[in-house]
Amino acid sequence: PFDPMVDSVQVLLRTDGRPLNARIELLQGPNNNKQVIELYTEDGLDRPFYAIIETPGSGNVLRIVNTATVEFPLTCSAGAYKVGERNSFEQMQPVISGYGSENRYGSPSNNFRYGN
Repeated sequence: PFDPMVDSVQVLLRTDGRPLNARIELLQGPNNNKQVIELYTEDGLDRPFYAIIETPGSGNVLRIVNTATVEFPLTCSAGAYKVGERNSFEQMQPVISGYGSENRYGSPSNNFRYGN
């Protein structure tokens, strides 16, 4: 899992000119559904895939799967993009609500706080 301080990650997928067929999965904590990106491009050298994915809270895992056959390998790079500060235990908890950023760090919703 990523450190709870990581707010977002950057992902780069490319090939040596062959087709790129992959699936990117973001798992956020043990009880949330994973978010999935399925992608395809004819030429992963001319048209590589680059994205910045938000990873609020703790317990985030990024899984990248090459869904092409073994004849079409891919090169993947992933790492922290934005690292923030967490000053309390409450701010390091997984985001369970699915609301936007206004509930993530400042004033969490009373209905969806960790431990309720």
